[in-house]
Amino acid sequence: MNELEPVYVDDFEKIRQIIEQARQEAAYKVNETIISLYWNIGKFVSEKAQQDGWGRSTVKQLSQYILSKEPGIRGYSAQNIWRMKQFFETYQDKPELSTLLRANTWSNNLHIMSKTKTDEERAFYLKLASKEKYKARELERQIDSGYYERLLLSDGKAPSGIDHTENTGMIRDLYMLEFLNLPEPYKEFDLKQAILKNMKQFLLEFGRDFIFMGEEYHLQVGKNDYFVDLLFYHRELQCLVAIDLKIDDFKPEYLGKMEFYLEALDRDIRKPHENPSVGIILCKSKDEDVVEYALSRNMSSTMISEYRTKLISKEILQKKLEELYDAADESQNSQQC
Repeated sequence: MNELEPVYVDDFEKIRQIIEQARQEAAYKVNETIISLYWNIGKFVSEKAQQDGWGRSTVKQLSQYILSKEPGIRGYSAQNIWRMKQFFETYQDKPELSTLLRANTWSNNLHIMSKTKTDEERAFYLKLASKEKYKARELERQIDSGYYERLLLSDGKAPSGIDHTENTGMIRDLYMLEFLNLPEPYKEFDLKQAILKNMKQFLLEFGRDFIFMGEEYHLQVGKNDYFVDLLFYHRELQCLVAIDLKIDDFKPEYLGKMEFYLEALDRDIRKPHENPSVGIILCKSKDEDVVEYALSRNMSSTMISEYRTKLISKEILQKKLEELYDAADESQNSQQC
């Protein structure tokens, strides 16, 4: 490619900035439409709950009806519709927050609604996320780190080291992509989905006792929503098998989070006659592939040995993970060329 003549570079950059500004404005308008839509659905369901006694079972039927009438539509699971109801009920008496709610993505609103305790804290994070253009992952990190509490303790002085990440586009919010029926333009997300899709097929073919139960399997603990990448049932072991894929190096907290998932599965999903659930953590980084099993602390050594014998070995999973990563990465690179 020939180098641009210096005399034109500034002019070309101005055009690029005009394009970027229009792109951002379009993203914000779409986001405002989504939040208004979810607000109106939440208001309708909330009023029906009060007037006609609508509960979770009715909302589940509503979700099934919508999905049957609009094949392929996403974002209208029973859980998400119920969240719309909670969203409306949380802010119906807070008209002063209306603009901030629509300035944040649905993912951001869900994090703030489920992880904060007071109106003041919710308003704080709504303003922060809007000002700093936080994506869901960045906002979640701030909330989990107790930024609001630390700010109060510091007499109003913001803690040092706050990550003012440049906004890379609200359009990457998952709920917006579902609303627009667009493919996720985030390479890591595409890569992860490609690996999970093929890993699911591999387990069903290689591990004859694996039965697929769900993708992005929803768990609700208290007011918080969690999602397991893949959930299987192992016929011979008679237990649930949760799989979580990380596109980075293994971290100890991944094991703790998986153990949390297993406790939720055993408490809410497992049948009385079934054995404790087991988790498989797949970490795919550029330098090393790591496969870790998470087992219940209450298991006997005999049961642990049986699980390790009848599940697919770490070595095989690690090798397959490497193959799937290379294939998915090569496929993405070829599409971008």
